[in-house]
Amino acid sequence: MVKLIRTLADHGDDVSCCAFSSSLLATCSLDKTIRLYSLSDFSELPHSPLRFHTYAVHCCCFSPSGHILASCSTDGTTVLWSAHSGQFLTVMEQPGGSPVRVCCFSPDSAYLASGAADGSVVLWNAQSYKLYRCGGVKDGSLVACAFSPDGSLLVTGSSGGDLTAWDNRMRCLHNEKAHDLGITCCDFSPRPLSGGEQGLQFYRLASCGQDCEIKLWVVSFTPVLGFELKYKSTLRGHCAPVLACAFSYDGQMLVSGSVDKSVIIYDIGTQSVLYTLTQHTRYVTTCAFAPNTLLLATGSMDKTLNIWELDLETPCQGSTGDQQKPLIEDWSEEDVSTWLRAQGLEELVGVFQMNNIDGKELLHLTKESLAGDLKIESLGLRSKVLRSVEELRTRMDSLSSEIPDEFVCPITREIMKDPVIASDGYSYEREAMESWIHKKKRTSPMTNLVLPSLVLTPNRTLKMAINRWLETHQK
Repeated sequence: MVKLIRTLADHGDDVSCCAFSSSLLATCSLDKTIRLYSLSDFSELPHSPLRFHTYAVHCCCFSPSGHILASCSTDGTTVLWSAHSGQFLTVMEQPGGSPVRVCCFSPDSAYLASGAADGSVVLWNAQSYKLYRCGGVKDGSLVACAFSPDGSLLVTGSSGGDLTAWDNRMRCLHNEKAHDLGITCCDFSPRPLSGGEQGLQFYRLASCGQDCEIKLWVVSFTPVLGFELKYKSTLRGHCAPVLACAFSYDGQMLVSGSVDKSVIIYDIGTQSVLYTLTQHTRYVTTCAFAPNTLLLATGSMDKTLNIWELDLETPCQGSTGDQQKPLIEDWSEEDVSTWLRAQGLEELVGVFQMNNIDGKELLHLTKESLAGDLKIESLGLRSKVLRSVEELRTRMDSLSSEIPDEFVCPITREIMKDPVIASDGYSYEREAMESWIHKKKRTSPMTNLVLPSLVLTPNRTLKMAINRWLETHQK
């Protein structure tokens, strides 16, 4: 079973990332701060919060030793801190000053990788703090990165949907379209797979994306035999884009967080859902397992970080909190019966089943149909059913109205019909951006910097994602 043991609510804005060391928990936020907590009692350390960044902090990670903490930000910097004292060590500026979205240490703590919105990826020497190597992708921002457990590979993921593999000299080994609508996160399992021959190691890689899927891959690489990436399977369970994924320390479980506000824990061996956690009230943006202990942290746009304790002595497939259910209109007759019992209306189960009331029929019930068609004579029972049905309708309307931020034009603040990409890298409604330019505004609506070009490129991937979302939510 999984038990919620603590909720941390110290950040003033969305929690963007969380990370464990053997003794500490770090969180960062759009509120520009990084916070540190002791794993012994989850108290905040005296030197927390850490402040340096001038814009949102997107990612934080510990070095494998746990002595150094890295953080990166929209301000174009990656900062290193002493984890135990909070002392500022150095600031490393991304070439070009592009917003830095993600960072990670190599397994030997020798290098730190940072990926940015302009597609650049930099490998820093973590001892000298100097730039060692750099590379870049052409299609989209770099939003994910992970080193293989032996440190021979760095895999990056882009908003364009590509997984790219680099060797330790930042030479591109492989590039593959992994998620049509964009990658959001990737992670290597800490343990190699069995079956390696002639020194060849196989590693499991997970990636997730805007297509609502988590994909599992097998990766192998040696200088002699080269690099190979094989797609193995897809984990499903979320009904909205998956924003984060992470393996447990033993590689036997994978956790994911989604725009659907849920956290799912999978058994990697059987690829089945072990638990579904639904305590967060907004998008789940980050998740991480602690090393060598059965602790899990999940962070959200609801500004909180939940800490969970896993008890695998009594494994059971199920959920904590509200069990994940299909959309109300897709409920079966049995789902409706379960709902009736939960509302204390057990006596009506037989009547509803005799009249084949499923989710769609339930949402269309009226006081007339309850009295005339279902022959429910009690006014009190009819009123209770109608109140409960109205709550369901309100819940459904609330879910349907939650338009993802990336679907909304920054100028009109309305969902886009014809999205285009401007030269500042942001997407806008075509008509609104053309009007902006026509009024001789040559600056970016988002950055206020001069636009290097006035060319507008159709964002077909985003348009497809919006149309798919509309088909799902406006039935």
